[in-house]
Amino acid sequence: MMGIRAARPADVTGDIALPGVILGVGLGGFVDGIMLHQVLQWHHMLSSTDSDNIGVRYYPADTVPGLRMNTLWDGFFHVFTWTAVLVGLAMLYSRMSHRRSGVWASRGLWGWILVGWGLFNLVEGVIDHHILGIHHVRGGPYQTWWDVGFLVLGALLVAGGWLLQRGSVRLHTEPNGSAA
Repeated sequence: MMGIRAARPADVTGDIALPGVILGVGLGGFVDGIMLHQVLQWHHMLSSTDSDNIGVRYYPADTVPGLRMNTLWDGFFHVFTWTAVLVGLAMLYSRMSHRRSGVWASRGLWGWILVGWGLFNLVEGVIDHHILGIHHVRGGPYQTWWDVGFLVLGALLVAGGWLLQRGSVRLHTEPNGSAA
């Protein structure tokens, strides 16, 4: 019977990169949706369609029909982020079923989660804020600076996560997915 190669539980990584990134995308999306859409109410998914680049009908968030449509699309956004978290957790569980105790304390996992969160910010920021223009981090006279700041935060999360996971020890798995 093959056992797990020696690795400190706090430094376990390896086949957790993809699950960690997917978890980071979902968790980063939840932070965006909960904080920026709901708590701060800075924007919704379609709150800048009066000036978007693709011709989506405008749904002003200060009217009941507009708020209903924005809330619906915010809900679709949360379904996506929730699904990403579930997929990331399922992948992580399947890859770490023999060695779960150390994975949550792993620099590798948390590094990959930060990479995923940063990638979420970069992709969502470039596509929704700049290319499509369907919403901005915070509308108004400084919206470009808010959007750029969102991208800078994304880049810092990717870089910080990458550096954090680099110092962790790789957990090897056998071809059938069990730990070796």
